[in-house]
Amino acid sequence: MALKEIKILPDKILREKSVPVEKVNNEIRKLMDDMLQTMYAAPGIGLAAIQIGIPKRVVVMDLSKDKEKKDPFYFVNPEIVWKSENLVSYEEGCLSIPNQFAEIDRPEKCHVKFLDYFGKQQLIKADGLFSTCIQHEIDHLNGILFIDYLSKLKKNMIIKKLSKQKKELERIIV
Repeated sequence: MALKEIKILPDKILREKSVPVEKVNNEIRKLMDDMLQTMYAAPGIGLAAIQIGIPKRVVVMDLSKDKEKKDPFYFVNPEIVWKSENLVSYEEGCLSIPNQFAEIDRPEKCHVKFLDYFGKQQLIKADGLFSTCIQHEIDHLNGILFIDYLSKLKKNMIIKKLSKQKKELERIIV
């Protein structure tokens, strides 16, 4: 397993739409293992392959709070097949938009069809934080970021702040 670099906004790859995975094989399983290690190290609770620069429809998540008892989920080609009308609000953040958080309304429940770590078709019924997290990660696969749900003013403020931070990091001090 290897740690990967997490792409940070305004990196343009974060706006790309990810392509479906043809087959879950050892290459895809290695990708998921690397993504999981990268997510844990960040630390985060979800990561889409596009966030490490790989435009494939792959997501890993782990909502467990106990660092000793990990409970990872692997999603290949996840697709939301149903969403509840009732919305809930969670404060969301993103590894690709560091240190920025906002209250986002999303459907409280959703059903997701996907292939698991071994390529087996699955259907999961998610609610609460799990539902919010999988919707957030599937948005990444479609080039959508949580800031896209904010007002234009708030979104532009966050983008401007991140661009300024990036420029400061890129300066060379001799």
